[in-house]
Amino acid sequence: MNGIEKDTISGLRDLYHSDDRPWVVAFSGGKDSTLLLQLVFDLLLSLRDRQLVDGKTKPVHVIASDTRVEAPNIAAYLKEVLARIEAGGKQHGLNLPVHSVTPEPQESFWGKLIGKGYPSPTRWFRWCTTNMKIRPTRRAIEKITREAGSVILLLGTRIDESSERGKRMRDRAYTSRGLNPHHEIPNALVATPIADWGTDQVWEYLFNHNPPPWGGSHDFLLDLYRQAAGGECPVVLDLDTPSCGGSRFGCWTCTVVKEDKSMQGFIDSGETWMQPLAEFRNWLKEVREMPECRLAVRRDGSDGPGPFSPECRKEILEKLLKIERDLGLTLVSDEELRYIQTEWRREFDLAEAATALAYRYGRRIEDNTQGMMNIKLPSIEQQVLDDLIAEHAVNPDLVDKLLRLVLYDYKDLYRNKAALQREIAKRIEVSLKQTDSSVRSGNLLTE
Repeated sequence: MNGIEKDTISGLRDLYHSDDRPWVVAFSGGKDSTLLLQLVFDLLLSLRDRQLVDGKTKPVHVIASDTRVEAPNIAAYLKEVLARIEAGGKQHGLNLPVHSVTPEPQESFWGKLIGKGYPSPTRWFRWCTTNMKIRPTRRAIEKITREAGSVILLLGTRIDESSERGKRMRDRAYTSRGLNPHHEIPNALVATPIADWGTDQVWEYLFNHNPPPWGGSHDFLLDLYRQAAGGECPVVLDLDTPSCGGSRFGCWTCTVVKEDKSMQGFIDSGETWMQPLAEFRNWLKEVREMPECRLAVRRDGSDGPGPFSPECRKEILEKLLKIERDLGLTLVSDEELRYIQTEWRREFDLAEAATALAYRYGRRIEDNTQGMMNIKLPSIEQQVLDDLIAEHAVNPDLVDKLLRLVLYDYKDLYRNKAALQREIAKRIEVSLKQTDSSVRSGNLLTE
């Protein structure tokens, strides 16, 4: 055991015994977080007998972030290694809960980009990090802090990762135990046990301590780095963390960087099946700069390039579903497809276009409106409605869609009648815009 390894383990042991606060280890599956978790796992094994005697089994939570758009090979590896860590912890009798956190559909990449029409992220409009990583991870940590009062958050950040990272780490205010308060998560103190490790020392440890104590091996991880010639995308807890699509493992959809070097590294190393993903990612960068694909008004009402147009959103979804079918992968979840359809329905689509596209490419999603295609009202109410439809020459299909909006999509607006009326008027306006001019001139909807 070399000097830095011995000092790190000693520091971890002292920190563990300093109080009863649970630990949270941020794990991304990359080299630095793997090193950190392996040191912690070995520490818990060495303390296991003493813990059983003392009755002290302080939990050490492992939190990993799945953005839903990780490179498929990285996502598969992370899922496998998390399962091994969880099984290994149970096998050794460790109090080691494992959490894989994901963004909600409304926070996800496809929910934002295709559902709401957000342009693909840039350095100046990097909406992805907050929604897909920070918020899901914060929710998990805040849940633990609510139950335990406060936590110690262990991060695998290192000073020599970059000059900017090193400067930020040196400038922080630390307690006597080397901790600093997290600036976004209340009641969380941050520890960086491997801050002084160099890159060569990280690799040396992983080579010399293979296989890890939870089982499996580091061989696939080492091979991934050889292919990508980069580093991992860390668990992101603030906006100071750089985008991961350059020389790091990260989201295959990343449009913040000019070139996704890790994906290109995989392709050059023989993973040619990823080429359609790389081409689609490049197209997402191009299409955001096309004026014809953007609405002329921003969401705040100001003039300027706004969200993707309805036509462009449909094109993006269709291209994505085609790639998904051709590669035999699931790139967009059922929950995201349902959310996309809900957002389209709110904004411009009463024809269930997202659901129809999904069906065309072999996806069968159970929309929350399933079973509502033929809404059954009490017989007396249905008769009154039928009479009104006939009297005012209203399109029955439009009435059915409005009923679905009122009874299901906007049921939370019943207490706000003014808002409900605005939403109904908006849906009617959308329907009229979508209706063929000849039908509109035929008095589809009369007063």
